[in-house]
Amino acid sequence: MKVLKFGGTSVGSVKNMCNVKNIINDGTKKVVVLSAMSGTTNALVEIANYIFEKTPNKAIDAINTLHESYFKTIDALLSNTQLKDETKAYVTGIFNFLVTCTYEGYSKKLENNIVAQGELLSTYMFNAYLNQEGISSTLLPALEFMRINGVKEPDHFYIKKQLKNVMASAPETNIYITQGFICLDQKGDVSNLQRGGSDYTATIIGAAIKAQEVEIWTDIDGMHNNDPRYVENTNPISNLSFDEAAELAYFGAKILHPQTILPVREDGIPVRLKNTMAPEAHGTLISSQTSENGIKAIAAKDNITAIKIKSGRMLQAHGFLKKVFEIFEVYETSIDMITTSEVAVSLTIDDDRNLDKIITELEEFGTIEVDKGQTIVCLVGHSIVNHESTFKLFQILKDVKIRMISYGGSKNNISLLINSKGKVTSLNKLNNYLFELVTL
Repeated sequence: MKVLKFGGTSVGSVKNMCNVKNIINDGTKKVVVLSAMSGTTNALVEIANYIFEKTPNKAIDAINTLHESYFKTIDALLSNTQLKDETKAYVTGIFNFLVTCTYEGYSKKLENNIVAQGELLSTYMFNAYLNQEGISSTLLPALEFMRINGVKEPDHFYIKKQLKNVMASAPETNIYITQGFICLDQKGDVSNLQRGGSDYTATIIGAAIKAQEVEIWTDIDGMHNNDPRYVENTNPISNLSFDEAAELAYFGAKILHPQTILPVREDGIPVRLKNTMAPEAHGTLISSQTSENGIKAIAAKDNITAIKIKSGRMLQAHGFLKKVFEIFEVYETSIDMITTSEVAVSLTIDDDRNLDKIITELEEFGTIEVDKGQTIVCLVGHSIVNHESTFKLFQILKDVKIRMISYGGSKNNISLLINSKGKVTSLNKLNNYLFELVTL
């Protein structure tokens, strides 16, 4: 059995839903994971913000606008009168629930409930569409088996057990439809796997059922060797290892949620990235197999803050770095890059919510310098730190102002920290130089 995930764009219009129907209707057994229709999650977040701002009239206006757009989609998608009426009744129930939310005080629990409605809407509508087209399919409610633990990680044992039970009690069919992104927390409250979490849902399910393969369907034909939003003439990469894909996802490749690879890599379950609008394209196959060495791709991660701690106390001081890292641990702030000298340590974070508190505590150790508006440019490939062509990267550093370099922490990754204002120029220079000189 395979697991196929389709993103918001893939189910964002009637035409695209038809494409998805054609892709999955091949007579084989599969679990289909759907995101919310494109634009829906943003609209739901906006509604939650209006409630937070105590402007319920704006929230209700936004709810009514979204409700009307869904009725238009249903009218275009469904011609069967009974299915159309049932679907409109279900959708109206969800929007009535959203209206009741406007009378409650804001809480994160309330926002999670609001945001979860997008996936419930898309899966119900799409399942009704399949039934109309004579395709047997069954809904598997994700909230009956997806759960995270106290540290917001998937509870794999629970998920595997519950999913088995849910599938066993569902009507026999070739196609099981479920929601991506949404889950319960350890208290049983509605939560989620963060933006892009439908990818993560797909591989969690893939690991739980020991899938033959997990396919991630989006609106781009695989992982590209650079960011096509900023660089022209990028090319899809046909094959990546789990390690390479994980590095690219973490450091900015938007096609994958950063955690996607983790659930399946231990069992060697391949992940294939495909384009819903061009299903015949090869896409990118991510597996345990490694291919050619050298730099394969470039990714960029924005909204980075660099922190430099300069202190004479570092010199031969036992436990200095441990004390510094403990501050970040207290504020649950992860560190991306780090470089050290005898008297200073520089590091980067991508979450500055507790920056002021962190800086206050770090000032006990010495002088602190903070640079916001930074970008990590990550170069990824199998064993690139040992590759004979990697030295060519450093020949272009005279053209790019580098704040930090991370080299050797991973054999598959070299990271450069630059000012975000120079990101587009740097990506294009690296692209033109490296991919003309390095054979992929």
